[in-house]
Amino acid sequence: MNEPEEVTPSELAALMESGEPLQLVDVRETWEVELAAIPGAMVLPLGRLPELVDALDPEVPIVAYCHHGIRSAQAASYLMARGFDEVRHLAGGIDAWAEEIDPQLRRY
Repeated sequence: MNEPEEVTPSELAALMESGEPLQLVDVRETWEVELAAIPGAMVLPLGRLPELVDALDPEVPIVAYCHHGIRSAQAASYLMARGFDEVRHLAGGIDAWAEEIDPQLRRY
């Protein structure tokens, strides 16, 4: 199986601004989402992804993110194995997003 591709924070910001259909999936735990989040993301914690996967549209590209990029890479691999074609994950996670795109976002 191929490894999921990464998207940089600046690439994700450009995708979000483009208006193209995109499913942004936050795979962190609820307490983490309460600390910091990217607006518009669906919260599907990694541990619950198998039971929540039906909430995703296989026809719309997906970008998963977590804190630093480890869990989102796992989530992207899982989704690819489930037949989702256009799946990427955010390099560096929300921590990199806060550093590069939204410095007012709380880092933890």
